[in-house]
Amino acid sequence: MNKRRFFLKQGVTTLALFSSAKAFSLKNPSRNTKNPGALGQKNKRFAMVIDLRKCVGCHACTASCKVENQVPKDQFRTNVAEFEIGVFPDVRKAFLPQLCNHCENPPCVSVCPTGATFKRLDGIVVVDNETCWGCGYCVNACPYDKRFINSQTKVVDKCTFCAHRLDAGLLPACVETCVGGARIIGDLNDKNSSISKFLTQFPSSVLKQKSGTKPQVFYIGLNGELSDNVVSMDDLDDTLKSKNEKLTWQSKGV
Repeated sequence: MNKRRFFLKQGVTTLALFSSAKAFSLKNPSRNTKNPGALGQKNKRFAMVIDLRKCVGCHACTASCKVENQVPKDQFRTNVAEFEIGVFPDVRKAFLPQLCNHCENPPCVSVCPTGATFKRLDGIVVVDNETCWGCGYCVNACPYDKRFINSQTKVVDKCTFCAHRLDAGLLPACVETCVGGARIIGDLNDKNSSISKFLTQFPSSVLKQKSGTKPQVFYIGLNGELSDNVVSMDDLDDTLKSKNEKLTWQSKGV
């Protein structure tokens, strides 16, 4: 059974169970009670820059994310895909860290039947795991395949930019532990912030620009051959693949 059919079937079954048991509200409980962690930081717009010139593929970001957010074994909120670019003998290895893009126009939000997936005031897209019932519609809607059903909680999981750490004045775990300093996070509304200055100084790219989602994760030094090659969370540790006889890649998770 393919992924789309699986989630449609799962969603219909779940909706039927909830409809027969009780009515549900499209309002999000966390936002209704004005939970600061759900509302986010007013007048800020968080984004991340990943400088691929500095990424060494060490996977410290992947490991620290799993520890900080207690992500189950064999599941990942962020990963670093490894690629081989070129044609022999002119080949080189490239690394592509990937995570939720916290899109300005997130397709995951509009398809959520309960309002569990929403965007905070500061642009961070989050999931209320008490409202989510695990229908999987948002997982299927994400063009970057960076959402998954948590094997322990049975609801949707994904990167949150470590919103709980940002709200406490700390850096996300992946940014703090990046040995090459490849990840930068900051407020785009602040023109004097490091990320604003960095994006002004260097040309940047995003993944799957044609999708129209306006990702808020920007890449410096992104090879054009990789910009549309998003690695599925389901494909980590897959066997070697190839594309157009010019691009081969292998993704590994920690």
